[in-house]
Amino acid sequence: MPRHRAAAIGVVRRRLTPVRPGSRAISSTPMATDEKLEQLRRVPLFAALSGRDLQELGTLADEVDVLDGRVLTRQGETGAEFFVVLDGAVEVDINGSVVSTLGKGDFLGEIALVDGKPRTATTRAVGPTRLMVIGHRQFHQLMDDFPTVKTCVLEALAERVRRNETIQ
Repeated sequence: MPRHRAAAIGVVRRRLTPVRPGSRAISSTPMATDEKLEQLRRVPLFAALSGRDLQELGTLADEVDVLDGRVLTRQGETGAEFFVVLDGAVEVDINGSVVSTLGKGDFLGEIALVDGKPRTATTRAVGPTRLMVIGHRQFHQLMDDFPTVKTCVLEALAERVRRNETIQ
């Protein structure tokens, strides 16, 4: 994610670093490789990946910490990032109505990256939230390199499209 984009959404860029359960403080100490792999492994989207694949994934992603209320995506705007919630929560708003809250292990932002069209929802952090962020180019590399992740993302995308059709 370009620095100007990180500044625009008010995030602090870090390589994957730990958050202690129940802690409000964000650690700035880089996570050991084993911890990093374990954190990625706990994300359901990446559970089927091998240790080697997880290491490669770790090189594609940045970790960001955002504060309560920080808007991550805006409905109708161009999207350039894919997000995975590592800790905290993200509220999803479509046409001014909150339709869901995403938590640890959930992901967002894939629709705009798959179809190249504007964001379908506005999303904002609910409380301090830690996210893994993968840029547009890296997202497509992830989808090409890891068929199991691609299948999972596409299944979730189809489910979201169907759910959004019933909301509208």
